[in-house]
Amino acid sequence: QVQLVESGGGLVQAGGSLRLSCAASGRTFSTYDMGWFRQAPGKEREFVAAITWDGRTTYYADSMKGRFTISRDNAKNTLYLQMNTLRPEDTAVYYCAAAGGRYYLMRSTTYKVWGQGTQVTVSS
Repeated sequence: QVQLVESGGGLVQAGGSLRLSCAASGRTFSTYDMGWFRQAPGKEREFVAAITWDGRTTYYADSMKGRFTISRDNAKNTLYLQMNTLRPEDTAVYYCAAAGGRYYLMRSTTYKVWGQGTQVTVSS
C-alpha cells in the first residue's frame, strides 16, 4: 500500500503562491487516482482537486479553478498542487490522498490512504 508525505506548506501573504508536494512510497503510485483536500479549523474537510492515474484528467472545486493546478510525476512518485493568488480563506491543513476507486473523486470517502497534512497559512 502506498504511503504519502506532504511538504511545501508555510506562511505566505495574500496574493502569493505556494507549491505543495506529496511524495509517495511504493511502486504502485502510478496506478492511483490522487486528490488534495483541505481542512480549516472548525470546518469539515473539503475537496480541492483530483487527478487521474495517468494525469490526463483533472477536477477542481469551483473556488480553486483558475488559481490552483494539480499535477503529478509518476516517474518521481510525486503529486503536486500549485497554488496561486492565495487568499486568507485558503488557510488550512492540506492533505493528499490516494483513491480507492475510479469514481467520485470529489468525495473524501473515495480515498483510502491519506498523508499527515501540511499547514498553509495566508496572511492578509
